Amino acid sequence: MSMINRAQGFFLSSVLAASLVSGVHAATPAPEGAAVYFVTPLDGQTVNSPVTVSFGLEGLGVAPAGVERERTGHHHLLVDVDDLPALDQPVPADEHHIHFGGGQTQTTLKLSPGKHTLQLLVGDHLHVPHEPPVMSEKITITVE
Repeated sequence: MSMINRAQGFFLSSVLAASLVSGVHAATPAPEGAAVYFVTPLDGQTVNSPVTVSFGLEGLGVAPAGVERERTGHHHLLVDVDDLPALDQPVPADEHHIHFGGGQTQTTLKLSPGKHTLQLLVGDHLHVPHEPPVMSEKITITVE
């Protein structure tokens, strides 16, 4: 990990911790009509691994985590998640809840053969979903 990434990670962790401890982070409002969706793959599609996943966003701009700008957020990709995370807390970070805090709008995933579900959830500068949540429909893909 580069020094810049470590510094950014420390800063973002500090901001998040301070916000959660103080309880001052109110839900960030989502603009009316804001939507997130998959450009690729499409629901029901059969694909090969690695899978290129492209995100679409309407009514919101993209800003990196830690950058508080009105009408913006960043993507979180939920892979094979049965239940949504708490929508009033930061999205967890693990192999099933993938953060794109750098403002990325595309990724490549290595997925095992079989059926997988994907869902997008937009978070604010502190990884907390907007109110109301801006999330895609859950799609199912089959990896050959």
